[in-house]
Amino acid sequence: MNNYIIMAFIATLGTWFVTALGAGTVVFFSSPKEKWLNMMLGFSSGVMIAASFWSLLQPAIERAEIYSDIPAYIVTTVGFILGALFIWISDKIVTYARKKADNTEKKPNERLHRIIMLVLSITLHNIPEGLAVGVAFGALQKEGYSTESVMGAISVAVGIGLQNFPEGAAVSIPLRREGYSKKKCFFLGQASGMVEPIAGIIGATLVVYIEAILPYALAFAAGAMILVAVHELIPECQREQKEQPYIATMGIILGFAVMMLLDVMLG
Repeated sequence: MNNYIIMAFIATLGTWFVTALGAGTVVFFSSPKEKWLNMMLGFSSGVMIAASFWSLLQPAIERAEIYSDIPAYIVTTVGFILGALFIWISDKIVTYARKKADNTEKKPNERLHRIIMLVLSITLHNIPEGLAVGVAFGALQKEGYSTESVMGAISVAVGIGLQNFPEGAAVSIPLRREGYSKKKCFFLGQASGMVEPIAGIIGATLVVYIEAILPYALAFAAGAMILVAVHELIPECQREQKEQPYIATMGIILGFAVMMLLDVMLG
């Protein structure tokens, strides 16, 4: 196997590990009160919204301007809408499948439905991130094996890895809200990052071609995440908060601020 592909694989294993660390934060919560669960769910929403722009849309625009003959605003808009449509269609398919499985016209299990949509959106988000790391290391074959170029690729992996920490928590903590065990929350949270090493290998292998595809993939993941955050997570975190109506909102603000800080600080 090509050395650059191996390097991309090792780097994306690292980003997956950080996702697992973020998912592991769920072990610190035994039986949290409803208000704290609302705040943590809001935090997850804020993380997803901020990641949609700084981790996905902004890089999509920048890459489209460099590598695409189509205007960047068309590339990102098309990718964003397709991502939202994908989640919407997936939502309909999941609902229909559960109705068929129940063999009844009853409303499907909303709890399971939310979990599927959440895990799917974060997993989709991790695919282009893995591709980005793979592309960064695969590009070393063209740019040359210099200290500067290697450090540039490593910085991409480190930046994405640090961003993955709150994203791992963004899966596991809402699952805890739904009543799942800590073990299952951790497993599903870290599993959302398992696609990154696979995507990293693909990105490094197809680096010559992936540069044109990546802007669409980044915008696609952003559309998927925004739809889930707005349609599923934010309404859910606003439930049952009569005593402290702003606690979930503050969670959204805090999650957005943390993710924005990481993205902007790490470039």
